[in-house]
Amino acid sequence: MLNNYITYLNFLNEKLDKFFRQQKPYVFCKKGCSRCCRHAQFPYTSIEITYLLQGLIKLDKETLDIISSNVDRILEEEKTFQGDRFRYDCPFLINDACSVYEYRGIVCRTFGLPTQAPDGALLIPFCCYEGLNYSNVFDIDKNKVSEEKVRALNPEFEPYGYNISYEYLTNPDFERGFNFSFGERKPLIEWFKTKGNVE
Repeated sequence: MLNNYITYLNFLNEKLDKFFRQQKPYVFCKKGCSRCCRHAQFPYTSIEITYLLQGLIKLDKETLDIISSNVDRILEEEKTFQGDRFRYDCPFLINDACSVYEYRGIVCRTFGLPTQAPDGALLIPFCCYEGLNYSNVFDIDKNKVSEEKVRALNPEFEPYGYNISYEYLTNPDFERGFNFSFGERKPLIEWFKTKGNVE
């Protein structure tokens, strides 16, 4: 089943690479920028966490120790958290870089591109408000893409919302098409309550 999931990931990566190329004039993702890896919940399905653990076992002991410490710290922070949604920095983030990049989850692969809302609205990634993706064409005061700024760039492709929501990309149609099951879905840190320490 894991091999079938990897086939699905290859299919998804090919699509995403194309989308990122089309949107290159507006995308400022680069190594060392880790805003998308911070203060979130990071949804993971069972097969995603299984694949991620395949990358984890290839890491050196020093890196594993850092990740283990991160997991322990997050779980301790959660115990004293009061609120509806506990958010945290990804435990695999080390020195502003992903330590399991090739094995990262679907939500990590899609971040940075706009999605299309059910009502047709263009949902811009939050990093836009921090001067990153789409900030060069987004009018913050009007909360929408500026046609004037887009025309000034004269791009081959205009800003476009793709159907890449996590809900869509983990739906049963892909399970049937690629013959695997996503399984249970929950926040990344929750998996370490049942799977134990990362060492």
